[in-house]
Amino acid sequence: MSDVQRETMEYDVVIVGAGPAGLSAAIRLKQLDADLEVVVLEKGSEVGAHILSGAVLDPVGLDALIPDWKDKGAPLNVPVTEDNFYMLGEAGKLRIPNWPMPPLMNNHGNYIVSMGNVCRWMAEQAEELGVEIFPGMSCSELVYGEDGEVKGVVAGVFGLEADGSIGPNTEPGMELHGKYVFLSEGVRGSLSKEVIAKYDLSKGKEPQKYGLGMKEIWEIDPEKHREGTVTHTMGWPLGSNAGGGSFIYHLENNQVYVGFVVHLNYENPHLFPYMEFQRFKHHPMVAELLKGGKRVAYGARAISEGGYQSMPKMVAPGVALLGCSVGMVNVPRIKGNHNAMLSGKAAAEAAHAAIKAGRSSDELSDYETEVRDGAIGKDLSKVRNVKPIWSKYGLTASLTLGGLDMWTNTLGFSLFGTVPHGKNDADATGEASKFKAIEYPKPDGKLSFDRLTNVSFSFTNHEESQPAHLRLSDDTVPVGVNLPKYAGPSARYCPAGVYEFVEEEGKDPRFVINFQNCVHCKTCDIKDPSQNITWTVPQGGDGPNYPNM
Repeated sequence: MSDVQRETMEYDVVIVGAGPAGLSAAIRLKQLDADLEVVVLEKGSEVGAHILSGAVLDPVGLDALIPDWKDKGAPLNVPVTEDNFYMLGEAGKLRIPNWPMPPLMNNHGNYIVSMGNVCRWMAEQAEELGVEIFPGMSCSELVYGEDGEVKGVVAGVFGLEADGSIGPNTEPGMELHGKYVFLSEGVRGSLSKEVIAKYDLSKGKEPQKYGLGMKEIWEIDPEKHREGTVTHTMGWPLGSNAGGGSFIYHLENNQVYVGFVVHLNYENPHLFPYMEFQRFKHHPMVAELLKGGKRVAYGARAISEGGYQSMPKMVAPGVALLGCSVGMVNVPRIKGNHNAMLSGKAAAEAAHAAIKAGRSSDELSDYETEVRDGAIGKDLSKVRNVKPIWSKYGLTASLTLGGLDMWTNTLGFSLFGTVPHGKNDADATGEASKFKAIEYPKPDGKLSFDRLTNVSFSFTNHEESQPAHLRLSDDTVPVGVNLPKYAGPSARYCPAGVYEFVEEEGKDPRFVINFQNCVHCKTCDIKDPSQNITWTVPQGGDGPNYPNM
């Protein structure tokens, strides 16, 4: 649609994504100069609709951005009161004491929150300062200037025909131009992916690594509820099949967040991350907690896990990558929202200084320097070896060697230097013939649920007449390569049941993409062993509608 004529709107800064990074940038820009023209474009139907996170929030980002957040009514209502770590076996558990853990692992002073609700509150603060926020506006293209700089985005395209062509009801959208464009799309955003490739921003860096996080909200028996309790587990049911673990957070109103993370560098293509999550809930410790309760919401998203050594260059002419578009999650702490906020603040300060100096569309190198040398870089550098040690040598080594490395890093040195990650997650996938199939118990409908039933609790909706936003580079690869070589892993790694291989008697298998189910986790874009699937944005407002995630 590059030849379509569109209306143009001019801003000082255009921000893609109303997550913690994008909203922090918008707020900080207006704090610095109330006359700056700032717009935030959000693909969800409302701010928060596509936000899914654990989440135990370290308030350091909010403290820096809005010091009086308590007085302003920020929804941080449940301070952490108890921290538990367990190693699980199939029927038992072993408590890991807190005292050997480095101080950075302590959750004292943190809060159990819904990041969706935190972002809704942040959007209110931004709008009070004069920021324009447009939800339901997917940004489907970047706009480049004559010198190859990013000068804007295309947003608000609606009503394309199923084949992608322009029809009688097509709204072509508009171009929003800025002196600088901030991409805060979250993990594996389509525009960020394009920018990283176009400007070779990952050159000299380790490949980004990812996990798949799945989460349910449960209302449980008040007698079992312990507001403020945080529990993490490792071990069963994943064992040696994959890295990962769980979280159980007791928030207010007798609700708990029950989540499960599977590292996407697993080798066995028979692994079924969603079913590992469902099986986990049958562990006696978890089953007893949830018995008599009800699940009220479900969702999933990818998590950037590469950390310090995987962060690409964050700036190119006219554009800056923020938050999870870079990958700022502290893996052992299972926290990234505080760094996302700090990155938004740093990007805003760099852009404000540049605009004040009369600059535009250049590289905001001061932003990159602040991220790498400031609080974010220090936070991530201390834990940089935990994930690669886990990936290379297993869970026990990660607990011992990774723990030792975190301790020495708090003293300013590392015994291991910087451990590389090696392969990306797609390349880590092994051939099916080299692994045993994994049998999973059938969901019981009480503690565990089939995917399609659970997806209905994500309140996902996509207009079915639009083009599928999940694109195949070669439509012969799923049946011709991935099915015989890898046993069709897309039918399992997707937590929403988007992909299936349909076999009918006397006919060759068919690959079906049920894009209506997509919860925008991006796992397919990451894990497909042939790298044949590209995730792009559907039309604005489509996708999950998460409540309180």
